[in-house]
Amino acid sequence: MSDIEKLKDLLNNNHEFPCRYTFKFIVPHHEIDRLRSIVGPAELSERPSKKGNYISLTVVKLCYSSDEVLNVYHSVKVIKGVVSL
Repeated sequence: MSDIEKLKDLLNNNHEFPCRYTFKFIVPHHEIDRLRSIVGPAELSERPSKKGNYISLTVVKLCYSSDEVLNVYHSVKVIKGVVSL
């Protein structure tokens, strides 16, 4: 079983889709709009770092499958300096 299949199983065993899934990211301040556009429609809450160089972002998004959750994580990897929690 591949790592992706294990992650999908874990998501499917712990969530009943569709559901509101919470993502957490830390992103460089200048990349926040890019992350928003990748994630799409969702509830967002932001908290800037002390110096304002980074933003901690909590995203609550209605996801219809484990594939959709994994796609979001995969899509944001193109942002240099993003940390997915």
